[in-house]
Amino acid sequence: MGLVVVGSIALDYIETPFDKLGDALGGSTTFISLAASYFTPNVQIVGIVGDDLSEEHVKMLEDHNIDLEGLEIVKGGKTFRYGCRYQFDLNVRDSLYTELNIFEKFNPVLSERQKKSSFAVLGNIDPDLQLCVLDQLENPRFVVADTMNFWMERKLNELHEVLKRVNLLVINDSEARQLSNEHNLFKAANKIRGMGPEYLIIKKGEHGALLFGDEIIFSAPAYPLEDIFDPTGAGDAFAGGLTSYLHDTMDLSFENLKRAVVYGSTMASFCVEKFSTKGIEGLNKLQIHDRFLEFRELSKFTDHE
Repeated sequence: MGLVVVGSIALDYIETPFDKLGDALGGSTTFISLAASYFTPNVQIVGIVGDDLSEEHVKMLEDHNIDLEGLEIVKGGKTFRYGCRYQFDLNVRDSLYTELNIFEKFNPVLSERQKKSSFAVLGNIDPDLQLCVLDQLENPRFVVADTMNFWMERKLNELHEVLKRVNLLVINDSEARQLSNEHNLFKAANKIRGMGPEYLIIKKGEHGALLFGDEIIFSAPAYPLEDIFDPTGAGDAFAGGLTSYLHDTMDLSFENLKRAVVYGSTMASFCVEKFSTKGIEGLNKLQIHDRFLEFRELSKFTDHE
């Protein structure tokens, strides 16, 4: 009945108008599993790193009760590295470099325990790798997947095969338009859900997120933050918080999916307040619940008619 996360683990160089940071712990697996750790004990990850990943980083993951059985550390290897620079509009990011390093040889092999996981999150990685994981899962109850324009342009057929086998796809608005070839997001959602996923979430950055089900739509607000320091990993923290809340409650009704979206948005809002993973490293359940309640108040109103 566990939760398994498969994606990338990286060392990032992040530069924003406010500051810059090198050798910052990043990657989809990192943000997803950290956010998930507040709702689900012993989140299981599958990933590969070099021995340049510091003991401090490994210990931080262990301190969050993240199961590192599936973490392969290659001696003499270099961890996947990514560098980017954000503009004053933090929605605009310029990639500086991408060094796959040891991640180029990543072959996700699940343990017998991981194969029995009831929930899985497939981070933004090659659709071939996502399919490899799906082939190993024995009887998953709920699978969440992420992707990006890079894979839509280069491996669209493989991506379509992934979409046929996942329950929820989480992408942003520009990706939804590209994948569907529809400008209107509601038309785009219908078209994408026709490709396989029962549910679709379209993230709209500072404008919140839309959850689509069968003839049902839920619009979640964004948290009004005065200071956003680093948007890196926010989407992954969103997916981690959302999926782990569903795993914790074991309730897949649309009403509970709506709550899960707000918990995902809650984790994303903490994530962007500091560089790298610092915004979601030292949280407690009371802080998370309080911000969840603030989110709920943002969309609450009284009808006097």
